Amino acid sequence: MASQRAEATPGQAEKYLAIREATRALAAPLSAEDCTIQSMPDASPVKWHLAHTTWFFETFVLEPHCPAYRAFDPAYRVLFNSYYNAIGDKHPRPERGLLSRPGLEEVLAYRQHVDEAMLALLDRAPSTPLPAAVTDLIELGLNHEQQHQELILTDVKHLLSRHPQKPAYQKQWPLTQVLAREGRWIPFAEGLREIGHDGRGFCFDNEMPRHRVWLDAFQIASHPVTHGDFIEFIGDGGYRRPELWLSAGWDAVTDRGWQAPAYWTQRDGQWHAFTLHGEVPVDPQCAGLSREFF
Repeated sequence: MASQRAEATPGQAEKYLAIREATRALAAPLSAEDCTIQSMPDASPVKWHLAHTTWFFETFVLEPHCPAYRAFDPAYRVLFNSYYNAIGDKHPRPERGLLSRPGLEEVLAYRQHVDEAMLALLDRAPSTPLPAAVTDLIELGLNHEQQHQELILTDVKHLLSRHPQKPAYQKQWPLTQVLAREGRWIPFAEGLREIGHDGRGFCFDNEMPRHRVWLDAFQIASHPVTHGDFIEFIGDGGYRRPELWLSAGWDAVTDRGWQAPAYWTQRDGQWHAFTLHGEVPVDPQCAGLSREFF
């Protein structure tokens, strides 16, 4: 792949390679077995993510716009379709972990096959500019792949959390620290506001159209919720007070017996959280459950 970098056009070709290589790097710490397992119906195996993001470029860019392109394996059109009903049949999402074949090595060969064809397509761009519709599809595919990079990490975390030894994905993983300071509320006046994509750069379809909304006056905290804040919420009976929850959330609390955030356990009075670098004591100054999710 490195030899093709110089031949590809700068810009989109370089961006394509960087994003594709980043996805592959996320899978690098994992074994073939790690990449095959599906830990729950709402998660997907890493091997499936690697193949599906490749399927996108093959299905929407190469097959319609490169007459000489030959599919790596026609069966992949069904195996790695997610929810694109207009494309045809798809393998059931809860059963992606049953796809022991193709193996990880074959999926990586699939990625290389598609990457070589994509770089050849981009390499022609200086002399034969690609239609805007094609470059837009490539841009969409790259943003789509970056979404799946996030999914790889969230799915891997859930997978490893189910292992009795609580193995680490990586020994070191960054968490966001918040300097201890007194919290305050920042007021915002009511008014008419515009929301939605402003026309600059990439956006997904659900970010359009730009439109106006009326916002009532509100206040927002001066810093993100910390784990220490959430420990206080638990201690104050937050999981026993329905008035603090929307109805769907309270139904989940009662139906599933929630007493703390996902991945949190308490031992000897100390909260611990499972993270991508293993199980660690909860840091009260760490910002936000969204970061701890990783």
